[in-house]
Amino acid sequence: MNLMTAASLLTELQTSDMLEIDGLHAFDFTLDDQQLLIKSMDGRAEKRWTFSLAQIEAATFDDALQSWTLTGDSGEHRLVCMAAFTGNNNDEEDEHDDA
Repeated sequence: MNLMTAASLLTELQTSDMLEIDGLHAFDFTLDDQQLLIKSMDGRAEKRWTFSLAQIEAATFDDALQSWTLTGDSGEHRLVCMAAFTGNNNDEEDEHDDA
């Protein structure tokens, strides 16, 4: 049984590089001491979601779907927190060449 809590959602949000909300990927999100603001593009339309800390604290984790259910002013939303992978532009072979 997974014992995810709202406190761990806050922790996940603080360490996440990307979110998925309602099936849309969102790289642009901010979490401050009052709210979570998420922005995403759906085609040409920008979508925005705002959640208060109380709404984040009330979130529930769905173990089967590995996602959070958040209820905001616009209804219920499914949120997945993700960490991004970054590449290295350095070519290690060039670093070791004796020119």
